[in-house]
Amino acid sequence: MTERMRQFSHAGFTFDVLDSGPLGGEPVILLHGFPQRASCWVAVMDHLNQHGYRTYALDQRGYSPGARPKGRMAYRMSELVGDARALIDATGAENVHVAGHDWGAIVAWTLASRHPERVRTLTTVSVPHPGAFAASMLRSDQLARSYHMLLFQAPWLPELTVNQFPTAIESALKKSGMTPTQIEAFRSEIVEDGALTGGLNWYRAMVFAGQGGSAKRVHVPTTHVWSDRDPAIGRKSAELTAEYVAAPFKLEVIEGVSHWVPEEAPDVLARIIIERATGGAT
Repeated sequence: MTERMRQFSHAGFTFDVLDSGPLGGEPVILLHGFPQRASCWVAVMDHLNQHGYRTYALDQRGYSPGARPKGRMAYRMSELVGDARALIDATGAENVHVAGHDWGAIVAWTLASRHPERVRTLTTVSVPHPGAFAASMLRSDQLARSYHMLLFQAPWLPELTVNQFPTAIESALKKSGMTPTQIEAFRSEIVEDGALTGGLNWYRAMVFAGQGGSAKRVHVPTTHVWSDRDPAIGRKSAELTAEYVAAPFKLEVIEGVSHWVPEEAPDVLARIIIERATGGAT
């Protein structure tokens, strides 16, 4: 693609994209998680751009102002993966490097599982393969770490809590490792901009088959990144992920970093993505 992409259309919706780096650089698609938007990738993008990669960070369904359908059915995994695949189509590339954090990692896992021909390499951050995540529920303390997933199922209570008790929610985000700058971004980009319900609908759609991704093995060269101060994801699920990748795989453990890896360790994460993209990760 020889022009900058600011938006693309899919399934009747318009998605916003942050496109940066050399126009002829190898494409890297970056998928954010909850409760963030594409802006969480800016520092990582800068590092990747400096190394010649062209980056496309997507405001996903529920977050892009032009792609906020009502009802949880619109947030099934098939729809989320379809959006990511449409972005690949819009780049004009046959296949791309893909990196995803948090919920974006689940989309990335499922995209690679269902459409391996479109994913050149895969880097997943924080959230492991869905099969490993499910297995860890019975073999570690992961179930206790994931209690928020149940709380978010309520149709209106989370939104009411955020609006009525903003200090409590922001305190919880701070305890998770978010900085004041990140919390301000949550306030402005998610709450004030009207993206909260769309983001929560990803959780509410979990009751539908396949929302957690595919339990099938991934046949794409993959690096999974886990940070040892992540309160939401335990080490066991990260270690089990190797069992679900039938291709070159590496587990990278970043010490002293919380769940919010793209912003807390952007240089390290960019290096990991580049090593996987160049075949340097084994």
